[in-house]
Amino acid sequence: MKKKSLIALSLVMTMLLVFAIGCSQTAPSVSPTPDPEEEKPLANTSIILSTTTSTENSGLLDFLLPKFKEDTGVAVKVVAVGSGQAIKLGEDGDADVILAHAKASEIAFVEAGHGLERFEVMYNDFVILGPKEDPLKLSENAKADVIKAFQLIAEGEGVFVSRGDDSGTHKAELTHWKNAGITPEGQWYVSAGKGMGDVIQMADEMQGYTLADRATYLSMMNNIDLEVVVEGDVQLFNQYGIIAVNPEKSEKINHEGAQAFIDWMLSDKGQELIAEFGKEEFGQSLFIPNFKK
Repeated sequence: MKKKSLIALSLVMTMLLVFAIGCSQTAPSVSPTPDPEEEKPLANTSIILSTTTSTENSGLLDFLLPKFKEDTGVAVKVVAVGSGQAIKLGEDGDADVILAHAKASEIAFVEAGHGLERFEVMYNDFVILGPKEDPLKLSENAKADVIKAFQLIAEGEGVFVSRGDDSGTHKAELTHWKNAGITPEGQWYVSAGKGMGDVIQMADEMQGYTLADRATYLSMMNNIDLEVVVEGDVQLFNQYGIIAVNPEKSEKINHEGAQAFIDWMLSDKGQELIAEFGKEEFGQSLFIPNFKK
């Protein structure tokens, strides 16, 4: 009897051992519980940035975007057009994020539900460029008075090259003509329908005047003969805003990537890099960061 009990116990122990070995071979490994604080990689690693030509022509985007990609892994496809067109791309759901300098239009974009929230990110200023000879003597008679300068240009019928593209620069220019009580027309007024760099080049070739953002001018100044003839008027202030397009507009909108770009641009690092751009080459920042937390 005792012998039978020992045999039975031995069989039970053997079966338990076999079962344990089998479980160790087939049981799935258990992954550690993920840390909720750990950042998750973005599902879509590219975004479309609809922006004004001044941010591209000045070289700012070439300076910032590689650093953004290095930090986040997100590539940025840039569509550089006038601010009006940049905002329209957002309205049509063909962009993920907008960076423009047409404040009234940007606010209307958000109020209409096309964008989520507008943040002021940086600014620079506009200047009036003209030939070194300055035939209309704007630098003497309207050095810091944009309205007086526009009046002198119209009275003297000096060649003026306009962006003519519904950009932020074009909108600002039209506001100045309106405030001066002038409807610009005639052979002296050239509506180019082009970006900032092209318009500066045209004004240089025609030895005329134009309204430009300082950053683009500084990036081109060594290759043209135009000079700043009017600057410093408070009406020449040029503010840039950044807006995420409402993801409800289209399933293809990468809102997560757009928000990552906005967060990075408004972060301490992004703002410091904006302030750094241009200092080494021009001795001054081409854009002044001004996001207020």
